[in-house]
Amino acid sequence: MSGEFIAFFILSLLTIGGAVFMISFTRVVHMVISLGVTFISIAGLFVLLGAEFVGVSQILVYSGAISILMLFGIMLTKHDAKDEGAGPSWKNRFALVFVAIVFGLIFWGIQNTPWAEPTQPVPSAVSNAKEIGIEVFTKYVIPFELLSVLLLVSLVGAIIMAKKEEDKP
Repeated sequence: MSGEFIAFFILSLLTIGGAVFMISFTRVVHMVISLGVTFISIAGLFVLLGAEFVGVSQILVYSGAISILMLFGIMLTKHDAKDEGAGPSWKNRFALVFVAIVFGLIFWGIQNTPWAEPTQPVPSAVSNAKEIGIEVFTKYVIPFELLSVLLLVSLVGAIIMAKKEEDKP
């Protein structure tokens, strides 16, 4: 057992656990925290796969921006402070059994699959951010620019929709 395997095992447990807690909690703040744990552990999995740029982007975009946006949404809206479900119900037990069965099936499938060895060694000296930048700005420059125009139009549309019209006398 290597350190990489142990890190993968811990990060995968955090990812799955955060996702299960996200759908089983009743308070919105707890849901956002478990979603943040899921996002950060997914970023760790990306780093283990050698995609450091994608992992950092995952932390910046999802763990940072979306979690903060959700927390602001929670703080700016009205919420009932009491929990809806006081005790464990049959739905929670069924969900736990279902998740355990799916985990067992996936684990069994992974253990019994004959994996082929990689034919070519992966170059470790290649910069992920540099390669992504070269690909985006050479092969995909038109879709990149169209996406920026689409985001600009949606931002302007959101501002127009959010603007309150003044009452005319």
